Amino acid sequence: MPHDAPLTEVPAHLRTAVDAAKQKVADLHAELPRWELVVWTAGNVSERVRNPEGPDLLVIKPSGVSYDDITPEAMVVCDLEGNLVEGDRSPSSDTAAHAYVYAHLPEVGGVVHTHSTYATAWAARGEEIPCVLTMMADEFGGPIPVGPFAIIGDDSIGRGIVETLRGSRSKAVLMANHGPFTIGGDAKAAVKAAVLCEEVARAVHVSRQLGEPETIAQEHVDALYARYQNVYGQR
Repeated sequence: MPHDAPLTEVPAHLRTAVDAAKQKVADLHAELPRWELVVWTAGNVSERVRNPEGPDLLVIKPSGVSYDDITPEAMVVCDLEGNLVEGDRSPSSDTAAHAYVYAHLPEVGGVVHTHSTYATAWAARGEEIPCVLTMMADEFGGPIPVGPFAIIGDDSIGRGIVETLRGSRSKAVLMANHGPFTIGGDAKAAVKAAVLCEEVARAVHVSRQLGEPETIAQEHVDALYARYQNVYGQR
């Protein structure tokens, strides 16, 4: 098969990896309401399935499905142009954005979108979240930037995400008048970034009610980021 040939079904050699991704993505969707990052059917988690013999795939939830009804079997599989490869439901309306990110940022293995309250409030103002907390320096390596306004439905949002995050240490972007998107090496890392994005958005908002928060000097941001990414936790 040519490397760039479109897939019309999941190749046999990817069956185990796709099924594992379906289970993982279904489980991780439960984390979004748990951390109060979504309401109703909004928001989504996806994970890339790497294909050493051809084009990669992604697993994502169907459009408009209740979180109570999310199961591994309900997940859909798409190619990196957003075309349905496996599943009997329409993919999430954000699939084109996720697919564009995977197609243009090969290091990304997971993407999450939420409408979490505080991060979305910053997005509504079109204002980046300044790096005033060590947690921000640890996880995001600096401020959380704002991406351009874009309409849902095609890859415009994905283009804005890539333009904003390419070359950035941030794992989160606040798409203007829309909400946060986060990325990671896999879907779990992207969910973690979404949880922390909302936490720092809330904390910095509260801080600003008391006065102007102090930004952290760049040299300290760099040191904190290096430590957290390379030393923190179990290795």
